[in-house]
This record gives sequence, structure tokens and C-alpha cells, in this order.
Amino acid sequence: MMWPKADTILTGGKVFVGAAEGVAEAVALWNGQVLATGAAAAIDGLRGPSTQVIDLRGRLATPGLFEAHMHLLPLGLMMADVDVRPRFARTLDDLLKAIKAKADMLKPGEWVMARGYDQFELDVKRHPHLSELDAVAPNNPVYLVRACGHLSVVNSKAFELAGVTTDTPVPQGGAIEQVQGRLTGLLAETGRDPIKKVLPEPTPDMLVAAIERAARYCNQFGFTSCMDAAVGMRAGYGEVIAYRQAVQSGRMPIRTNQCLLGGPGGIAERCFEEGLVTGFGDHTLSVGPVKIFTDGSAGGRTAAMSRNYLGEPETRGLSLLKDHEMDEWTEHYHARGYQLAIHAIGDAAIEQTLRAMEKALAKYPDPARRHRIEHCGFNTDDQMTRMRKAGIEPAPQPLFIHDFGDLYVSVVGEKRAHESYPMRTWIKRGFKPSASSDAPVCDANPFPNFYSMLTRKTSRGTVIGPGETLTFAEALQAYTEFGAYANKAEQHRGRLLSGMAADIAVFSRDMTCASPEQIRDETNCDLTLLGGQPVHDPHGEWRH
Repeated sequence: MMWPKADTILTGGKVFVGAAEGVAEAVALWNGQVLATGAAAAIDGLRGPSTQVIDLRGRLATPGLFEAHMHLLPLGLMMADVDVRPRFARTLDDLLKAIKAKADMLKPGEWVMARGYDQFELDVKRHPHLSELDAVAPNNPVYLVRACGHLSVVNSKAFELAGVTTDTPVPQGGAIEQVQGRLTGLLAETGRDPIKKVLPEPTPDMLVAAIERAARYCNQFGFTSCMDAAVGMRAGYGEVIAYRQAVQSGRMPIRTNQCLLGGPGGIAERCFEEGLVTGFGDHTLSVGPVKIFTDGSAGGRTAAMSRNYLGEPETRGLSLLKDHEMDEWTEHYHARGYQLAIHAIGDAAIEQTLRAMEKALAKYPDPARRHRIEHCGFNTDDQMTRMRKAGIEPAPQPLFIHDFGDLYVSVVGEKRAHESYPMRTWIKRGFKPSASSDAPVCDANPFPNFYSMLTRKTSRGTVIGPGETLTFAEALQAYTEFGAYANKAEQHRGRLLSGMAADIAVFSRDMTCASPEQIRDETNCDLTLLGGQPVHDPHGEWRH
């Protein structure tokens, strides 16, 4: 067989082909695809007069990373918001100063949008209060979103614009907190809907810019593919249009699978009318699952649990849909041919989701549908058995252990925290659990996620479920091959086999022999190739 000469060869280090295939010495790329992998001498035989050779210098090259569950467009929008994540706002005073600084830059009446606080990490160990936001932004409405994305705090101006008072009915599956008959500003889940209706709408140009901004941010970590886990959540069907515009204008340097927001207020109905069903599209932009939310977050005590959270007031979280509603929505989308990606974190939410999926699959059998339970954080043994039988995959975020593990211990206790996000157990039982960050809930930076999978340590050093650690090869498989599998792209991405996409990440060290701390704290991505072309090249290694 005559092989064409390679466009590009990467050699002089380690090339991770796949978990089953192991490591090669070099990889040759041609026409946007992997031409071959193998020994350096054999791959050198594919070099031609115009072949570009990248010297790995002992570094590790891997398949491009796959963010199996993130919110790409919202991440891009929120990158323009006030960033009050713990790394930037360790105290309540820091947080309030950041909001005041933004308010001082705006005209009266303009919104202050802020994101990322975690009350567990603040010095006061509580949520900010409406009165505190009023004091620093008396003339501007404030919308402050917790790290999990399921809780928000607003000020009086925001309530005024939304028409929310102490007499406002609380919608099903939500909360509008009052203490002694006064609003505190804290809102949960659907309780935020009145505020969302009056938030400023992003323009089409802002949406396209957000997609490109977030994609470039992901590229710098080695990501070449992602699933936007709730398209339509911020700007409705306009987000579908924005993605098309981003592709057409060359402003989307990441392959994206669109998970369409379904259920009440979603865009899945219109998408179906437009012929946008699972599998539609190409390898740059495709239609994936339909998303339904069933509960909230464990850290916010809104994930639906079968047992009470610790502390006062006692709660088992929030169920956003009644059982019959969940059954009806699930069957509705399943019957229309959609893959499903249902947000369910607590075991009660997972149970509701699993029962609905089992019923839909019994009525309309399809063993290849590959429904997903997003997060699937507190998964019981019985539920795992039934998920395997039904062909349902967990789509977890191991990074939650690193970022929120200590908080889990405080809200559900050590035993339940140790059993959460059981990556090794899932793999042993035959699942393909993809690794992801749920950005902007957590940072898209993959290195703390690798650290979490390797050690099960929180950012504070607490070990959560030590029996659930993975090897580096398994962790990388979760971030590549399993991400592709969860998004039905495993024949095109996730491994560096001949004919598959030339999507490659080159890291600053050989992570196969690095310590978890070196991976988390001292590793960068030096080069990212999408279809054999650079989308991240900070050191100018690519010959232009």
C-alpha cells in the first residue's frame, strides 16, 4: 500500500494513542486526519519535502481533550461578568468590593452581573444578603450567581424590576427565601425565573463573541471538542443561530455537540420542527441530546436526595418536576429520536430519571440510544445495575470532588460524600464515565480534574473515597475516549488511530510519569491542533 506523505509529524516524545493501544513514539497527520502512529523510525518514512516536524522534546501528545459537559456559550458570556470565585474573593468584603467597583463603572439602572461565589469558602460561611448588595450598588440591579449555577442572590433593585415581593408565589421546584417576613435576596432554581425574565438580552454579536471567547479559553488547555450542556438556556433559539454564525464566520475553534434545552421553557420543540434531532450536523457542529433539569446542586442543598441534608433547616433538596411530568417529557423526547442528557445529582433525582428512562425504553426499545444522566453524583448500587441493563451512561464531573468535596462532607456527611462520583466503581461495572468540568460551575482547566481522579483529594487535601482513584491512563481515557463515546463521536475522536481526526494536545511534560501535584500545579498545554491545524500555539512551534 502506498501511503501519502504526512503534512505533519510529531515525534521525540510519547504519543498516547488510546487506553487499549497504549503509547507510540510518533504520529503522522495528513489532510486533517491521523495517518499513522508507531515507532519513530517507521513514522519518519512518511516524511516528505513539505512535511512539518514538531519535536516533542520528551513531552506527551494525546488526543485532543473532550469536555463532555460544559456550558460553552454561557461561559463566554460570564467571562465578561464580575468574577468572584474563591480565588479572587476569599472574604465577603472582597466580594462586595468587586461588585461595588463594577457598579461604580456603570450608569444607574445598568445590571451588575457577577458569578462564582461559594458561601462555604467565604469567611462568613453564608450567602451574601440583599441589604449588603444594596449598600454597594444602591442604583444598580445586581444578579450574583453561586458557583453551582443553581442559586443566586439579588438586591432590591433587581426585585423591583422583576416585580418580586414577599407575596410573590414560589414556583414549583424553586425557592424565594424570606426570614421573618423579609426577602433575603437568595433564590433557588425556578425561584429565579422572574429575575431571568428581566435580565438584559445578549445581542447576536455578543453570543458569537462569547462562543469564540470560551472556545479559545478551552483551546489553551488542549480541548478540541465539547458538549454545550444546555443550548437555549440564556438566549433561547438565538443560541442555535449564533452557533451557526460562529461556524460560518470561522469563529468556533472547537468541535461542539449541542445539548438542547428541553422541558418547560426549552427550545427542543422548535428545534424538532426545524429538523434538528440527535445526529444532525457534522463533526464541527452537531445536534446531541435534549437536556432536562430534575434537581439542583448538592453544595446548594438543592440536589434531590432520599435522605435529609445535615443541619438546619432539614431538607431533601428540590425536585423540579413531578414524577408524571418527568415520565411524560422523557417519553416525548425519546419517541422523537433524541438522546437524553438529564441533570440529576441526588439519588432521588437519579431514581426519578432512571424510572422515566426505563419506561420510555420499554415502550420504544432502542439499545443504541445511549441516554445519559448528567452528574449522577450520588448513585446507588441498585441504580448502577439498572443503568447498565438499560444502556444508560453517567456523565460526571470528578472535579467536583476537588472543588466541593469538603462542602459535600458538611452537607451530607462523610459516608455519602465518600460514595459520590464513584469513577473506579463505574469503570469496573462497565460504564464509560466521561470527565468534564461543567464550566463555568468549575474552571475548564483540566489539570485539577486529573489531580482529582488520581488522588480523590479536595483542594484542601481531604481524601474523599480513596478507593475510587484512577490511573493516569484511565483518567486520560475519561477525558478523551469516554468523552467522545458519551457524545456518540467515538468513531471520529478520542483516540489517535489511522483515519480519525487529527485533534491533538501537546502538554508541557510527560504526565505519564509525573506526580499528581506536578500535573495540577506545574503543567500546561503547549500546542493544540484541531484537524491538524493549530488553535493554540503560545510558543510559536507551528511553521506558518
